[in-house]
Amino acid sequence: MTRETLVDTLEEIALLLELKGENPFKVRAYRTGAETVRQYPGDIVALAREGKLEGIKGLGDALQQKLHELASTGALVFHEKLKAEFPPGLFELFDLQGLGPKKIKALHESLGVDSLARLKELCESGEVAKLPGFGTKTAEKILEAIAFRESNAGSFRLGDVATPVEEILASLREHPDCLRAEVAGSYRRSRETVHDVDFLVATSRPEAIIEHFVSQAPVVRVLAQGPTKASVNLASGLQCDLRAVSNAEFACALAYFTGSKEHNVAMRGRALEMGYTLNEYRLAVREGGDAPEPPVFESEAQLHRFLGLDYIAPELRENTGEIAAAAEGDLPRLIELENLRGTFHNHTLSSDGHDTLEAMAGAAIKLGLQYLGIADHSKSSFQANGLDEKRLRAQIAEIRELNRRWRDEGVKFRLFAGSEVDILKDGTLDFDDDLLGELDYVVASVHNSMTLPEAAMTERLIRAASHPRVTMLGHLTGRLLLEREPYAVDIPAVIEACAEHGTVIELNCNPWRLDLDWRWWKHAAARGVKCSINPDAHRTGHLGFLAFGVRLARKGWLTREDVVNTLDLASVEEWLEVGAVS
Repeated sequence: MTRETLVDTLEEIALLLELKGENPFKVRAYRTGAETVRQYPGDIVALAREGKLEGIKGLGDALQQKLHELASTGALVFHEKLKAEFPPGLFELFDLQGLGPKKIKALHESLGVDSLARLKELCESGEVAKLPGFGTKTAEKILEAIAFRESNAGSFRLGDVATPVEEILASLREHPDCLRAEVAGSYRRSRETVHDVDFLVATSRPEAIIEHFVSQAPVVRVLAQGPTKASVNLASGLQCDLRAVSNAEFACALAYFTGSKEHNVAMRGRALEMGYTLNEYRLAVREGGDAPEPPVFESEAQLHRFLGLDYIAPELRENTGEIAAAAEGDLPRLIELENLRGTFHNHTLSSDGHDTLEAMAGAAIKLGLQYLGIADHSKSSFQANGLDEKRLRAQIAEIRELNRRWRDEGVKFRLFAGSEVDILKDGTLDFDDDLLGELDYVVASVHNSMTLPEAAMTERLIRAASHPRVTMLGHLTGRLLLEREPYAVDIPAVIEACAEHGTVIELNCNPWRLDLDWRWWKHAAARGVKCSINPDAHRTGHLGFLAFGVRLARKGWLTREDVVNTLDLASVEEWLEVGAVS
C-alpha cells in the first residue's frame, strides 16, 4: 500500500460520485481528502493503517474510516461497489481534454458509451453530434482529443513518475550488494515526458539485485527476469527496466543507456576517429588499430576527458551541439537548484489556490527562499475565482502589512504583490494601467480563446509583451503535457518582442506544463531574454516543482545569469524598482 494508492482511490471515488450525480459537496470532500493525503508531510499510510488520522484538516470521520480500511486491508468495499456500477472502459474517457463528468454521463446513458473505442466509433458515425449539448464541433474536438491521446499512448509526465522512480533508486542504493546505482534514459536527461525508465546498478551479485528490484512495492507485474536484466510494470503502467553490470563497466554503460540515441551515435563517431570502438560496456581499441590501450573508467567524466571533451551534463545529451561545445571548452555552467533565491507566479486561496499568504510564505522560507511573488488570477478568469480590482487592492494592502511586520520582527523575507493578468483576445490586459502600476510585477497569461489563428495569437502575445507594465509572460504556449497541444503561435516572433521590450519569459515548472519548451531556451537566451523559473504553485507543496524547473532550464542550456530569480532580494527589489519595505 502506497500514498499514491490512497490518493488514486479517493480521486476515483470522486469521479464515480460525479457520474452518479451525487451532492457536489460530497464529491469535493473526496477531492479535498485526496489532496490532503498527497501533501501530508508524514507517513500518512502508516497513520491510516493504525487508525490515527484524527485532527488532520481535510479528513473527516468518514474519510478517516475509509482510509483505515484501505490501508489496513488493501481494499475498500465502498470503492469496489461504486466501480461495479460502471463499465471499466468508461474511465478512459476522463483522460480526454474537454470531456467532464456531465458529458461522459450523457454519453454513457444516451448512447451506451463504455470505452474510447466505442466513443470514437459513435463520433465518426455522427451519433454523438446528434446529442443535445454536443453538436458537430464537439464531436470533431472529441475525435481530435482521441487522436492526440493515441499518439501519446505509453507516455508519462516527468513529474508523475519522479516519486516512484526516486523511491526505487533509493531502495536499490541501500541494498548491501549495490556498489552504485543511477537512473538512466530519458528520465536522467530530463525529458518532459518518458516512455519507460532505465535503472543501472553496479554489483558483483546481480541475482540478488534483480530479486530486490522485482519485489519493490510499486511493482505490480514482472515482465521479464533474468540473471542480469529485469523488466517490470508499476501500477501506473510505467515500464521500468534494470540492468546489472560490473563496476568496471558502469561508466560506459551509464553513458550508453543515458542516451540519447543521436548523442550516442555522435560519441561513437568521435571514438572511431580516435581509433576506438565505444559500446554499452567499454571503450576498446579498434580491431587492428594501434591506439593506446584505454584505462578502466571510474566515471563518465573520465570517459569524456579521454575523448577530448569536457564533461557533458546528462540534460544536454540530445546532439544539439553539446559535443562540439565540449570539445572547444564552450559548454555553459548550468544553473543549479541552490542558485534560486525566490520565485514569482504563485497562487493563494484568494483565487484558486489552497493556502493563505502566510502559509505560502512560510513554505518558501522553509525552502530557504528570500522572496515569493504572489500572482493570483485576474477577474476574467472567473472559473479560477479571479480577483477584481477591489479584492486585488485588498491583497496588495495585506502583503504590504505582512512585509512591514516581518521587517519589524527581523525576518529577512519579502512577499511581492503581483497578479497573473489575463491577456484578452485582442492582446489588451484584464486591468487598467493605474492598477497595474500599483503592483510590484505582472505575469501576463492566456487562459481563453486558444484556437485563434497563429497570426492573431502571435499578435496578441506580442502586444502583451510590449506593454510597459508587463514583467513576464506566463506559460507562453498554453500546452498541457499529454492533454493539450500548444496553441498556434510564432514563438521566435514573441521571443523577439520580449528581447526588444525587456520582457521576461516564464519557465512554468508545473509538471503538466514545463512551458516554455526547453527546445527554445537556447535561442531565447542568445537574444538576451531572461527566464523566470516559476512553479505556478496552487498550494505550499507545489513550490517543490522548482526542482523540475531547474532540470528543464539546464536542458535548455540556461545558466544562473539567464534566470532572474537567481537574483538576491536586494537585486530583485532594484530590478523591479520597488525599493525596500517601508
